[in-house]
Amino acid sequence: MIKNAFISFQEKKEENRGSVEFQVFSFTNKIRRLTSHLELHRKDYLSQRGLRKILGKRQRLLAYLSKKNRVRYKELINQLNIRELKTR
Repeated sequence: MIKNAFISFQEKKEENRGSVEFQVFSFTNKIRRLTSHLELHRKDYLSQRGLRKILGKRQRLLAYLSKKNRVRYKELINQLNIRELKTR
């Protein structure tokens, strides 16, 4: 599923790899890969630090995108399943 999403996302954004959406997508893939690595290697502190840095970068990019274009932000969040939807 992630690979298929990556292929479809990459086809759309092939010409614009510097876009906020593509950067968030690549950071999300790195985060998922590091998370699975840290499940096996709990004491790998350098990877933990790298994960925290990538999480911060993604958080700043998402904050920027939510300020600039709320619609694109919500589409990206739904596409990547990053945040849980609030139900009232």
